[in-house]
Amino acid sequence: MRIWNLQEWMEIQPLRNRDQTTFNYTTMRTHILQLSFFAFLISASISSHAQFNRVAMDREYIISLTTQWKGERLPDGRPYVSDNLLERLKKVVLTHAWGGLRRNKFNNQYQGNWMMVNPDKNTVMTGRAITAQYMPQRPDFGDVIRKVGLAEGHGEKAQSNVWPIEMLRDGDVYVADGYAKVNEGTLIGDRLANSIYAKSKRGVIFWGTVRNIQEIKKVEGFNGWILGHHPSSINEMMLTSINAPIRVGDVTVLPGDVVFASPFGTLFFPAYLVAEIVLEAEISNLRHVYGIMRNRAGDWTTGQIDSDYTPEMTKQFYDHLRKMSDSELPMPRKELNEYLEAHK
Repeated sequence: MRIWNLQEWMEIQPLRNRDQTTFNYTTMRTHILQLSFFAFLISASISSHAQFNRVAMDREYIISLTTQWKGERLPDGRPYVSDNLLERLKKVVLTHAWGGLRRNKFNNQYQGNWMMVNPDKNTVMTGRAITAQYMPQRPDFGDVIRKVGLAEGHGEKAQSNVWPIEMLRDGDVYVADGYAKVNEGTLIGDRLANSIYAKSKRGVIFWGTVRNIQEIKKVEGFNGWILGHHPSSINEMMLTSINAPIRVGDVTVLPGDVVFASPFGTLFFPAYLVAEIVLEAEISNLRHVYGIMRNRAGDWTTGQIDSDYTPEMTKQFYDHLRKMSDSELPMPRKELNEYLEAHK
């Protein structure tokens, strides 16, 4: 079907209708101009009221980032993943958990090649992310941040790198993008490391560096995944947001993401997938151990355990799970039974 433009349509109208057509065209053009003017006024009004008014994002903003989470939330709006799940996650094999993220199309949640503050102690850390973004200092923007931050109630005498620490609570992991700055890019020293552990009973993940690492290593219970260390103090850097999305290497991290940090790298989980991925990873690890046991006993070949299980192998594995005692299971019996029922 031919679609005529306005000029063509006018040309083919009978002469007796030309005056009416001209009138309709003129009227339509007037309405369009009026609507355009009103749209401009509305846009200008919105722009005049838009302003930088938050350093620490508010509850509504954080909820809007994490709408797929349907459970309990912390007062600041971040998803509250239970302590029990965080403990179970500690025992999960990183590769199995990473596989669960990939199956859910989260393909950019792993970051490796870290320097650990204490590579031989407290080597697995899980928790709920509180995020912070740092940028190179710019005086005019820095003044705005300072004014807004003080209005939010952050300490007047403290530098802005202390503000995220003031907000930590038990179970939080302080995750910051320090844009990989080394000299004068040190986000904390040993005093702040002590404060972080006292508040969160956790450590840090910094796409950046720390200072006085010799003393940080002595902070009991603390650990950190960092890019390095330097003796200088933080300088010419400014905090620009708390609990907004940040980049950590190859990963986008949201406030309330669940953190898994180990000597083999870090993973960041959307809160709403943690329960599912933890259970699947626990089953995967049990399957892995069971397959090796059957191979060593001479029951199954290497090829069999290194490929998808046949229906008969799967049945034997599930029967094995049913016979395990509650103390041997990494998950509650109820969750295992529900999983086996769903995978009949």
